[in-house]
Amino acid sequence: MRTGRLCWVPLLLALGVGSGSGGGGGGGSRRRRLLAAKVNKHKPWIETSYHGVITENNDTVILDPPLVALDKDAPVPFAGEICAFKIHGQELPFEAVVLNKTSGEGRLRAKSPIDCELQKEYTFIIQAYDCGAGPRETAWKKSHKAVVHIQVKDINEFAPTFKEPAYRAVVTEGKIYDSILQVEAVDEDCSPQYSQICNYEIITTDVPFAIDRNGNIRNTEKLSYDKQHQYEILVTAYDCGQKPAAQDTLVQVDVKPVCKPGWQDWTKRIEYQPGSGSVPLFPSIHLETCDGAVSSIQITTELQTNYIGKGCDRETYSERSLQKLCGASSGIIDLLPSPSAATNWTAGLLVDSSEMIFKFDGRQGAKIPDGIVPKNLTDQFTITMWMKHGPSPGVRAEKETILCNSDKTEMNRHHYALYVHNCRLVFLLRKDFDQADTFRPAEFHWKLDQICDKEWHYYVINVEFPIVTLYMDGATYEPYLVTNDWPIHPSHIAMQLTVGACWQGGEVTKPRFAQFFHGSLASLTIRPGKMESQKVISCLQACKEGLDINSLESLGQGIKYHFNPSQSVLVMEGDDIGNINRALQKVSYINSRQFPTAGVRHLRVSSKVQCFGEDVCISVPDVDAFVMVLQAIEPQISLRGTDRLWRPAAQFESARGVTLFPDLKIVSTFAKAEAPGDLRTTAPKSAVLEEMLHNLDFCDILVLGGDLDPRQECLELNHSELHQRHLDATNSTAGYSIYGVGSMSRYEQVLHHIRYRNWHPSSLEARRFRVKCSELNGRYASNEFNLEVSVLHEARVSDKEHVNHLIVQPPFLQSVHHPESQNSIQRSSVVPSIATVVIIISVCMLVFVVAMGMYRVRIAHQHFTQETEAAKEAEMDWDDSALTITVNPMEKHEERGRGEETEEEEEEEVEDDVSSSSSESEDSEDEEEEEGIGRGRHGPSGARHTQLEWDDSALPY
Repeated sequence: MRTGRLCWVPLLLALGVGSGSGGGGGGGSRRRRLLAAKVNKHKPWIETSYHGVITENNDTVILDPPLVALDKDAPVPFAGEICAFKIHGQELPFEAVVLNKTSGEGRLRAKSPIDCELQKEYTFIIQAYDCGAGPRETAWKKSHKAVVHIQVKDINEFAPTFKEPAYRAVVTEGKIYDSILQVEAVDEDCSPQYSQICNYEIITTDVPFAIDRNGNIRNTEKLSYDKQHQYEILVTAYDCGQKPAAQDTLVQVDVKPVCKPGWQDWTKRIEYQPGSGSVPLFPSIHLETCDGAVSSIQITTELQTNYIGKGCDRETYSERSLQKLCGASSGIIDLLPSPSAATNWTAGLLVDSSEMIFKFDGRQGAKIPDGIVPKNLTDQFTITMWMKHGPSPGVRAEKETILCNSDKTEMNRHHYALYVHNCRLVFLLRKDFDQADTFRPAEFHWKLDQICDKEWHYYVINVEFPIVTLYMDGATYEPYLVTNDWPIHPSHIAMQLTVGACWQGGEVTKPRFAQFFHGSLASLTIRPGKMESQKVISCLQACKEGLDINSLESLGQGIKYHFNPSQSVLVMEGDDIGNINRALQKVSYINSRQFPTAGVRHLRVSSKVQCFGEDVCISVPDVDAFVMVLQAIEPQISLRGTDRLWRPAAQFESARGVTLFPDLKIVSTFAKAEAPGDLRTTAPKSAVLEEMLHNLDFCDILVLGGDLDPRQECLELNHSELHQRHLDATNSTAGYSIYGVGSMSRYEQVLHHIRYRNWHPSSLEARRFRVKCSELNGRYASNEFNLEVSVLHEARVSDKEHVNHLIVQPPFLQSVHHPESQNSIQRSSVVPSIATVVIIISVCMLVFVVAMGMYRVRIAHQHFTQETEAAKEAEMDWDDSALTITVNPMEKHEERGRGEETEEEEEEEVEDDVSSSSSESEDSEDEEEEEGIGRGRHGPSGARHTQLEWDDSALPY
């Protein structure tokens, strides 16, 4: 081609198309244009439109028809050749190239990868250009504009993906569904062939489900809730190119039973840890009504505690302690106390010691000793008791006596009595003839279902004659029947007060019990001269456990609720199911005792649902659950202090006496398991004792070795120490009993003020006492702390011995000083100035000896520590070789001045010198024994020490 072009140059020059010779410059240019016009006469020609296809990720475009440009100027060089194809459009990813200029063949190709997902089609304009009139491509001509339409061909590069990672559906058992749910997958390819999902498939085998081409899943057989609650199946999808999904989807099908109205999402067992406060019972409960149109619902929640203690968990303190806690007036008399030496009339009864419940089986009764209850109860008094009683056997049951005051002998008159007859509670009160000579009320009858329901109830009978009022569980009841009778004629017959039966002393061959009680009693008390208030009665029978509502403010509108007095029954009512669900979720159990009674408390939730226009539309089954109260941590109460005391006789005889427990400590601990530090070891957990705080309800100080003799000894305690700490006490020859609910520190402070006095201590060898404290009426008892108190007798010096008072023991020697005899006291008091001088000299000698010892220690600092200490002790011994022993010149006047000193001075010195505990006394005695042994081995030195030795023959060991 290049050669061809060069051959045409001479021809053109010969024809006069040259460099412009023979004319001017303008003329040459004009001639060239004329020549070009003569040579390049025609425009290139291409098709008017092209259709192309390009496969994505490829650069070749297949056009139909092919890209070819023709020029009629051919075969004229340049003018008949095609030099370029030009594409008109902005940022098009294509370019056109000339493959053969002579033939005009071209190619359309992509400049960058084509993505069908971004653009499926392209349309643009293309033109062809010839090479012009010469090699410089001047005066070229272009073809007309042709439209090019290119379609991008898709490849299957994307896999189907599911719109959801997992699907879930709920079906009811026993039904065949046309479609349980529909899964859906998509494909990001651009073409219908590859972007459409043509098939779905369940991969999981052996499941009763099928899926169609649209993704609808159905069950192939009826499902059973009992057989399987839930199914999990895997599903995949295929596009029309049979490419499977990149990740399968999980379909969960929950099978629910046939809808039955009832409460859902509650647990049967609820654990309660003591001290947890208020614990929700059903935090997630809700009611299923099976789409019923409910107009209102009433819920009754009942806490059943009738088998716990006396009907529920109450404080198990003694009755007098409970009376004190509730602010009852003083003067209560406990007719069923814990068996003890002072209250032994209950020793033969059947008793549950943990709750102090006395069980009467119809064969037992107890006599109250004379003097416990006054004979005249006056017109005002109160009787209280806990009673559990069932129906009496037989058609015509006999009277069952709870409390009876009858004639002890000769006659069989009942002065006052409390008994049960045919499930009626009857109180009998016969006035004496001298008090009233008229027909007056005598029997008061109450008919209550609770008397024979075999449940615990609290009864209080307030008597303000002639009015008698019964309180049962805090509610007031008036007698339905009152019968009158004549007063009892006066007599001198003694009366017998009994519990559990009535004493029949007359009209029988042999006095005996009659009208036995069948049931259980507890806390039977009588208070002469006073009546209890409603507030105290409510406090005494209050339960420490019950139902509660967390956050009453958040119950919601339209919720009505009501508690019974003991908070064991809660009734709620509303017309909105959502509000009722939230209200029941806030119902909780609470037990305010620090040491609650462990065990099960049954719960029952009953429901009554009403629908629009109907009385009762659906029946909701009851919820039966239980609260498990766990065992509380049991405390270990420990009493610690000095267990042996010596005091001088004068202190026993003084007005204040001897303080018995000045340093007594009450500590309560519990064992807490501690995990080992290294978790890899299998060593058992170690127990760590931690201190805890709680109350006490009594501390007893018992006298051991025989009761106190009130003629010469007693235990004393200021009542102000008790009252300011809200405690009470009883004092007897057997000991001292402090009672009342109070902290351990309060009991400590009171015990610190217990004093023992003895007016004749010379005859006293030793007195022993025992202290024992309790919480919850003996449920948790302390150790038995024993104390021995002895009289510190005087130590007298023999007349043959001459005690030199000028020799003073070094101040660093710890010794127990014993009292001197009267002559020694006289001599020392005569020459106080000489003694002072000797003391000063001794101190100076001590300083000198200590300085020498320090010097010796510094020299021997390389020796062992043990040798150094031995050297120090050796250097600290007295070097008394230079001392001059001066005999008291007043010794010759010893006999004259013997009786001038009084006993009071001697007692004061004894009291100042000796005030130590048993441990200090024993240590001092051991030191004296060792010194005595040393004196036997050291010759003259031992003789000098002998003059300083006391005559301790009268000291007790």
